[in-house]
Amino acid sequence: MGSDRHYAEEAPAHQVRVDGFWIDRDPVTNAAFAAFVAGTGYLTVAERPLDPADYPGAPAENLVPGSLVFVGTPGPVDLRHLSQWWAWAPGASWHHPEGPGSGTDGRADHPVVHVAHEDAVAYATWAGRALPTEAEWERAARGGIEGAEFAWGDDARPGGRLMCNTWNGDFPWRNDLADGYARTSPPGAFPSNGYGLHDMTGNVWEWTDDWYTSEHPADADKPCCIPTNPAGGSIEGSLDPQQPQFAIPRKVIKGGSHLCADSYCLRYRPAARRPQMIDTGTSHLGFRTVRRP
Repeated sequence: MGSDRHYAEEAPAHQVRVDGFWIDRDPVTNAAFAAFVAGTGYLTVAERPLDPADYPGAPAENLVPGSLVFVGTPGPVDLRHLSQWWAWAPGASWHHPEGPGSGTDGRADHPVVHVAHEDAVAYATWAGRALPTEAEWERAARGGIEGAEFAWGDDARPGGRLMCNTWNGDFPWRNDLADGYARTSPPGAFPSNGYGLHDMTGNVWEWTDDWYTSEHPADADKPCCIPTNPAGGSIEGSLDPQQPQFAIPRKVIKGGSHLCADSYCLRYRPAARRPQMIDTGTSHLGFRTVRRP
């Protein structure tokens, strides 16, 4: 688990043990989520009114139901400032992925997006399942290939073949669509991994149920201390020290997305991990579920 060759939060590479489990072959799709909503009347976080007290300093026009949507830029920009290509879109939700006027027609088999952590948990509970731990997710993503860079081996494009849905071109303004998709893609559009799982990397980031830590435990790589079924850090430790005004816990998300570009975000790898505030969905974040014995 983890990597010592890429981003600091992935280190140290270390061994873990996980008990056996089943995991969805595909990310949860729009069609599957629609069945859940139809059966329960569930309203996602992105569709609920916002409490101004939870977002001190936020502009009043942003305090309406909505979600974050990728908008791109007209040309090259400073990649340190991601607010240039993300916009709060009032009315954006799982069934309006790009905001009002958009829909999921023709995308029933695409991954559902704009789901906050509690939305994913609600679906999983309804389905009699759970969200995976980070360790379970990474075990599944590796497809039986231990220590490889990618879910299929060490070559990003074996024989020149595109293996998952990512950004091809100059991020965030020019995508040459070499893989055929500007946004999400249906599971099965790209090769499965060694366990027969689709889109474990690329396409959409996926929620796990672990609280985020800025790195793996310092002693994780010691042979004496191989953990069994590790489950991440603490809710307090998951808070963002760079944004103390937002005391919103963060969970680990895995796998990268269709917005991962080699020049900016080489995170379409099993070891890659990022924090996500639990109340925030985006247009490139979904999930899949597990069932344990």
